[in-house]
Amino acid sequence: MTFIPYTYTEEALNERITRILNEEKQKGNEKEALKTIFQSIDFTTLEAFDNEAKIDSFCAKALAFPKEEPHLSVPAVCIYSPFIRQAKQLLNGSGIRVATVACCFPSGQMPFNLKVKEVEYCVNEGADEVDMVISRGTFLAGRYDEVFNEIKTIKETCGDKAHLKVILETGELKTVENIRKASELAILAGADFIKTSTGKVPVAATPLAAIIMIDTIKEYYQATGKKVGFKPAGGMKTPDDALAYYYLVKNILGDEWLNPNLFRVGTSRLANLILDLIR
Repeated sequence: MTFIPYTYTEEALNERITRILNEEKQKGNEKEALKTIFQSIDFTTLEAFDNEAKIDSFCAKALAFPKEEPHLSVPAVCIYSPFIRQAKQLLNGSGIRVATVACCFPSGQMPFNLKVKEVEYCVNEGADEVDMVISRGTFLAGRYDEVFNEIKTIKETCGDKAHLKVILETGELKTVENIRKASELAILAGADFIKTSTGKVPVAATPLAAIIMIDTIKEYYQATGKKVGFKPAGGMKTPDDALAYYYLVKNILGDEWLNPNLFRVGTSRLANLILDLIR
């Protein structure tokens, strides 16, 4: 398919965001919204000091959530690839999926044949989901076909074994036009989800980037009937920050997107705070 020209200015998009958030907040469904957000959190540890003991305790914490509040569980844990097999064993039978990051996360600066090998390793270790970063330098150089082909090949490497989330790193793409173009490329190349950020750069998820990505998902769905998921990640410091993304998805894509199959949130630091608010 060919996407229609995206003519919104940054100013117009910010006005839409303000209007949507005001409308949704007035409906007063905050507690239910927070429950959905909690059940959409990719519970994540991606630190240089992660080790086997850290992963043990981290997975134990993920497993403890439904014990603290019945029927509330995170859908996935996200960890570095050396710990995939360990996490799979620890979470076996829980329904919690194992996600990992790939393609030289967070920079994307690696020869492509090695990126493919990395994803092959992740899939063979048992990853249920792979969060790949795009090559932002290649994208910003205008080599869009190269970016498209990288995503397409990684999707083929995942096959039926792992869902693919494509991280655009919107804070480095910066402009409305770039975020829109990267969203189009990722969706057309086969992404199961498009994701804002690695959380490792100064500007992570923003409502502005989110609304561009969500609009692109909606246009693709209207043209093809195919649903692509959305994941904001990074930069969320308060529950209100997370709620903003929930409200944008609800208003533009509708309630059918508000489940872990199509909506994930990268805000592990808020998990306990949100759980306290919905008890």
